[in-house]
Amino acid sequence: MITKTTSRITFGDKLQHFLARVGLRRNRFRVQPGLYALGEPDKESDVFVTANYGLSFNKLRESLAGMDCYILVLDTKGINVWCAAGKGTFGTDELVHRMQNTNLEEYAVRKKLILPQLGASGVAAHEVEKRTGFKVEYGPVRAEDLPEYLRTHEATPQMRLVRFNLYDRLILVPIELTHMILPTLFIMAVLYFISGLIPALAALAIIVAGLMLFPVIIPWLPTHNFSTKGFILGTLIALPFFFVVFFNAPATAWWRSLGQAFPYLLVMPSLVAFITLNYTGVTPFTSKSGVAREIFSYFPVMFWLFCVGAIMGIVFRFIT
Repeated sequence: MITKTTSRITFGDKLQHFLARVGLRRNRFRVQPGLYALGEPDKESDVFVTANYGLSFNKLRESLAGMDCYILVLDTKGINVWCAAGKGTFGTDELVHRMQNTNLEEYAVRKKLILPQLGASGVAAHEVEKRTGFKVEYGPVRAEDLPEYLRTHEATPQMRLVRFNLYDRLILVPIELTHMILPTLFIMAVLYFISGLIPALAALAIIVAGLMLFPVIIPWLPTHNFSTKGFILGTLIALPFFFVVFFNAPATAWWRSLGQAFPYLLVMPSLVAFITLNYTGVTPFTSKSGVAREIFSYFPVMFWLFCVGAIMGIVFRFIT
């Protein structure tokens, strides 16, 4: 059966968007897979394919305002097109299955599908045509470019470009903060009662740097991988704590002050670098194989720096 839909985004839709952006009910923001009719399509109308993640579906139908077309929604387990293509759920088998399940050939005599460009890594166009007779056409990266693209069915270089500007980076922050805010408050409270205000503030600085500051300044941090970018940022954040602790007690022996301050230069950069790895899967700067190599190379460094710094901090905390 075909489900009717519209291009109108309601207040309820916008509320769902907000909750998904901050990580609340994100896994439940799904659309029922199947065939949808936008406007009054006929057998000559275009067929667009998308994921059953609510944000993906809503963005597509909003961009097709005023059009009469079909939208074929694949079961991607509530994951967006790009990520689902990498996982294989926005893939050839699911696309063919959904076409057969909805009897799509009865409604689309032109036998052509328009897929988002970011789904190309999961769908083999030649295999779809071989198994169904439908040709696959890859549209632009962003749904908002579809009205212009559909005038000629040719994408400009700008339409093919994956942008990752400041806004795109900032909208990633709320969901990361939602996951970390309670553990951060707990760790800060523990550190405050055990070691005082400075370690508690250091824990806060690590989270702010890794989750909020890093995505903002990532294009300007040198090096080409997330781990070393994180180490650089973590070191910059740790330096003020190092100097505050080192010069906090002028009457203390220099070696003892150094022993208490130096752990900040080991622990904070390693933790910031580890946290920044969260962003490897949601940026266009990395590849799956590149991320695997990076984690294999740098995670042991992060682990041992953290362990050495933590042990030094504990030892010099109790040296009188």
